Amino acid sequence: MTLTRRILIAAAGILTAAPALASAPAKEAGAPYIKLAPVALPVIDKGRIVNYLFVTLKVNLTAKADVNTLRLKEPYFRDILIRTAHKQSFALPNKRDTLDEARLKAVMIPEFAKITGPNAIESLEVLAQNPKKSMN
Repeated sequence: MTLTRRILIAAAGILTAAPALASAPAKEAGAPYIKLAPVALPVIDKGRIVNYLFVTLKVNLTAKADVNTLRLKEPYFRDILIRTAHKQSFALPNKRDTLDEARLKAVMIPEFAKITGPNAIESLEVLAQNPKKSMN
């Protein structure tokens, strides 16, 4: 078999497989979401910052949400998260190094909905939480 013929056969194989390969990522994409870059949330006690919790969040969106538009607004999600965390601490009252996930979700889903619009958020997931060593 000549080199030219081998190249033509290989090219035909690639062209035949291209549509199948192009559709594969769409099937594997799963539910739409926005992953927020890690954010340092202050732990406030009696008006004083006593620690920081570094958190990574995933905002799971409904199928109706425009994921491409909302991913561009990722900085706005982080901004409202930090602003809200300065108004109230999301750490457990008796453990300054642990995030109160239930309170964070209860407060932040309505705040994030101000950015996404109604019925766009399915859930909020805490992917990681790491405290800074205690400042006391």
